[in-house]
Amino acid sequence: MIRIAGVDLPDSKTIEIALTYIYGIGRTRSKEILVSVEINPETKTKLLTDKEVSRLREKIEKNYTLESDLKRLVSLNIKRLVEINCYRGRRHILGLPLRGQRTKTNAQTRKRTVKKQSARRFK
Repeated sequence: MIRIAGVDLPDSKTIEIALTYIYGIGRTRSKEILVSVEINPETKTKLLTDKEVSRLREKIEKNYTLESDLKRLVSLNIKRLVEINCYRGRRHILGLPLRGQRTKTNAQTRKRTVKKQSARRFK
């Protein structure tokens, strides 16, 4: 089992899909990385050689912010929005959609916590 950026990649998947198990790497970035490292995206993870794995690990760890660093960066950005009390920050506090989506009929998963909080407030 290959371990990159603190994540165990599944052996039975193609390397293109296996890289998406790392937080911060999606399909597009995965393809981009594999092209730059010259690895066939259809190769199964368990069939990679040690050289290919080392090139892949080196490329990913040098050039991309991933996993805990990326999560910390995202949470700091949200905290900054909340501190400056902008519209998006207030929507984060209330647990509502941020980017203009309608809330009358959609956004049920974001609104569930709001309903529970407002019901508690009035009791």
